[in-house]
This record gives sequence, structure tokens and C-alpha cells, in this order.
Amino acid sequence: MKNSIVIVFFFILIIGCQESKKNEMKSINTLSKRAIKVRDYMKKDMVIAHRGTTYWAPEETEAAFRWARNIGADYLELDLQMTKDNVLIALHDDDLRRTTNISSIFTDRDSLPTANFTLKELRSLDAGSWFNISRPDQAKKSFENLKIMTLQDVLMIAEGYHIKKESGVPAKEMVSGIWTGQYLYEKDPNDNGNRPGVYAETKTEHFEKILAEELKELGWLITSNPKKIETFPNKVTIANSEARFILQSFYPESIVELEKHVPNVPKCLLLWKPDMKGELKTTYQETVNFAVKNNVQIIGSSIAGEPNNYGELTAPWMTEMIHKTGMVIHPYTFDTVDQLNKYHKRLDGVFTNRADLALEFYGRKSSSSSEEILKDLGY
Repeated sequence: MKNSIVIVFFFILIIGCQESKKNEMKSINTLSKRAIKVRDYMKKDMVIAHRGTTYWAPEETEAAFRWARNIGADYLELDLQMTKDNVLIALHDDDLRRTTNISSIFTDRDSLPTANFTLKELRSLDAGSWFNISRPDQAKKSFENLKIMTLQDVLMIAEGYHIKKESGVPAKEMVSGIWTGQYLYEKDPNDNGNRPGVYAETKTEHFEKILAEELKELGWLITSNPKKIETFPNKVTIANSEARFILQSFYPESIVELEKHVPNVPKCLLLWKPDMKGELKTTYQETVNFAVKNNVQIIGSSIAGEPNNYGELTAPWMTEMIHKTGMVIHPYTFDTVDQLNKYHKRLDGVFTNRADLALEFYGRKSSSSSEEILKDLGY
């Protein structure tokens, strides 16, 4: 009799837990048909080259993005900021002191945010030499005096171009004898035919409309007469697909504005543990529902452990919740094979500083080593 009571008790308990889970999942919103259509533009197991690379070359420079393209990454990832003269540039830090020589060029302004400088001023900085000091094992003299890149520069690299050089110096675009701050381009003689997409993060808000206009002007806005980009067999072809450009942000306000100005383009809401206030499960669910409401197709969550030691936002219950909505998951940042082994079964793509490792993990190892690719590119 006692055993029967215990069995009945556990049966009731199991049913109660299942009902509780069912009710919990009922409160999870799901993607609209329109959002699902956009989600399905994207491929599975994508390798997203975080800042091009932070390991093999100075981050978000021409060297990093050309390396990422030639190694075979699916996307070139960059951070977007705006200059004082309203040009979108690829730069992670708002403070220029970590990755440039600003303290020796603008000594009285070196602590000012990026938005206080014009494009011409930013182009005068050396954005490469710091890397040789920070990573002596990967140091190269050719990294010295690399320039801060614009969004247009990165798009051109994805299309198989590079910045034209004259006597080893970037060729300036001149209008009526005055330098615009932009450089000229030419077909990259060392391009190997890969055509990656671009995955851009809005680091600040309030330039979403300008971003939409620039993408349209440059032919990268898939909803408005996009350009045809030539692709090649057995090469990365995403630049000529409907998923050629993906938008991402940590800022809910920017997500709302991106959906307003750039609808029907894949979008990723990035998550950061310190921003998850209150009871984690409740906050996580509210965040996921916000993403669904605003036609976001991707959650970019952090992973725990070495070497970055971020807060865990990609636990099994979290990824289950995300997938229940119909969204996909692109966590950050993968730097080791151990990380890939631990998480890959519940993911749809990875942000990585080591695209070479991730591509090999997914069975798409480059026929050339990272060092060989850099050498072929002239670094």
C-alpha cells in the first residue's frame, strides 16, 4: 500500500512538472511567418569572423578582414560607430587608446570618444602597431600603420577588392583637389574567390537610418534593388544571397530602430549577463519575447569558461527556450576547440576570433594555413 501511494505521488508530481513546463512554454512567443521567411535566408553552422580576427592580425583592419575572407569565413563581423562627419566606421572601442596611437597624435584629445573625430583625423592614426606589442608571436612589420576601416571598405573586401596602394600607401579619393577621407579600391590580386556576408553590430544608437541609406547606396540592402555579386563554385557565396547582411545590437532601442529602417533583414539581439537584472529565468524569457515582438531572428548569447570567462547565457534551458520561439542562436565568442565541442550541438552558428579553428571543426578546413594566407596577402 505504501509503495502504491509513493508511485501515485510521483506520478502526480511528474504530471504537475510537465503541466508547469507546458504552461511556461505557452508564454513564450513565436516568430511570425514574415520573420521565419527572413530567418530561413541564413545557413546552418555559420562561422562568423569576429572583428575579422583578434588573434592573427590587428582587429577590424584590412589585414584582419582580408584574412577572414580568404580563410573561408561565412561572415566578416564588425562593430559600427559613426565619426564626427557622419561616416560609419569599423571600430570596437569608443576609447581609441587601446588600438591606435592617438595619444601621440592628438595628445590633448586622446581620451575623447570616437564620435569626436572626423574620418580624416581617424585615418591619420596607426591602428596596427599596438597588435605587434600585444601579440608578439603574431607580430608583423606589415601591420604597422594599418588604417581604421569604413563600412564601405569592409563591404568592398567581401566583394573581392582591397584598398589600392600607391608606393605602399593607401590611394586617396580626391574631389576637386581635396581628400574626402576615403580611399580608392582595386580588385584584390590575392583574392581567392570567397564572397562572405557582413555581420555588423551597432555599438551606439541613432544612426540606423543612415546605415539603411548607405546599405541601399552600396547595393547591400536586399530589400531595395541589391547588386549582383559574382560568386564562384566551391567558394563562400553568401555575399550574393538574401542573407548578405546581418544586423546585431545589445541595445533594445537600436533593435527597434533597425526594424523600422531596415525591415526584412536578418537581425540578432545580443545578450550580456550584467544586463540581465532580476530573476534570470524571468528576465531571459522577457528578453526573448522582446526579440520575437520586434522581428529578431537570432539571439547572440555569451558562453562561459576560458578564455573569456563571460557569464553563461547559453545553458541548455536557455537554448531550448530560444529554439521554441523559432529563432536561431549565434553565441560569442569561440576561441578553442573545447568550447566548440561543449556547445555546438545546440547552436546554429558561432562568433569566433579563430575562424580557422571553427572551419576545421565543421569540416571546412582551409587548404592554406593562416600563416600562408597572411603571407599570400602581403603581410
